[in-house]
Amino acid sequence: MSEETPGFEEKPDVPADGTPEEPKAADSAAKAEGAAPAGDATDVALLAQLDQARTALGERTGDLQRLQAEYQNYRRRVERDRVTVKEIAVANLLTELLPVLDDIGRARDHGELVGGFKSVAESLETVAAKMGLQQFGKEGEPFDPTIHEALMHSYAPDVTETTCVAILQPGYRIGERTIRPARVAVAEPQPGAAPAAGKAEESDDSEKDSD
Repeated sequence: MSEETPGFEEKPDVPADGTPEEPKAADSAAKAEGAAPAGDATDVALLAQLDQARTALGERTGDLQRLQAEYQNYRRRVERDRVTVKEIAVANLLTELLPVLDDIGRARDHGELVGGFKSVAESLETVAAKMGLQQFGKEGEPFDPTIHEALMHSYAPDVTETTCVAILQPGYRIGERTIRPARVAVAEPQPGAAPAAGKAEESDDSEKDSD
């Protein structure tokens, strides 16, 4: 029977350089290295998803802005077309009324616009004016081929340019749109006649020479 020496315990053989501890340190380093790449991959994936979300948001925002711009353009076109259709309809109606207004004008010139007929005629003229109808054409104004239609032509010594000397039929416009030109008789200066200003200058020169 063997006897054990009291006070001594059996211990594993441990080299003096501490090699048994190295595997533990190596395992810890390996675990740390394995954990780090996993975290980086998660961050990269999150950043990629964030970039995709931002890209999608930018595209949707651009689509919404384009839709809003198209809608605004559509509303402007509809409003413009509505105004144009209204103006055309009013112009067509008033054009049909022009012969009636001409008859009223002739009756007024001949003193026949009296009684109930006068009241009805004035009411019709008031309604036409409210709808934007304007009469134009006056004697003595310069002839303008864009708003006047010359039906008669003559020469006159007292005019210095082509002038409307008689209004045969008044013109009408709605706003800036002429729906009928004024039909007029025009007169031009006498051929070879010197302008009035030229005559005045010649008379001044002659007076200076005589002095």
